[in-house]
Amino acid sequence: MELKVVDIENPKELNFILGQTHFIKSVEDLHEALVTSVPGIKFGLAFNEASGPCLIRFSGTDDALVELAVDNAQAIGAGHMFIIFLDGSFPVNVLNRIKDVPEVCHIFCATANQVQVIVAETEQGCGILGVIDGSSPKGIETETDIAERKEFLRTIGYKL
Repeated sequence: MELKVVDIENPKELNFILGQTHFIKSVEDLHEALVTSVPGIKFGLAFNEASGPCLIRFSGTDDALVELAVDNAQAIGAGHMFIIFLDGSFPVNVLNRIKDVPEVCHIFCATANQVQVIVAETEQGCGILGVIDGSSPKGIETETDIAERKEFLRTIGYKL
């Protein structure tokens, strides 16, 4: 077995969701979950098929985001994984709908951070072991940090 680290290519620091699903129907079901969650959503989705022709299946509402998703799915190379890039919406807007798709097995991350995917490769193929999402903590928040966090959430409309 060989372990490798794959950096997610995300030059515009877009939000994305990386997960595992198990069926070719996932592409259409994930597409439907996204477009029915956020009107006018811009996204690109890629899914690595793990049997039969083993193709990278894709869908989306924005060609550049679809291309970004396909490029990352190809770089990761693991079967039954999917990646969705979002522009103008956030994982919090769609994550529960994605988790409700019956084929979805696991969500590895939902973030705009720099991410490294830990991939194991054997003679059979590749699988995702986990992710490194962002950086390690640099300290414990202070009273000032708490006030700034609360203000930020209210400024962007997530808390009243």
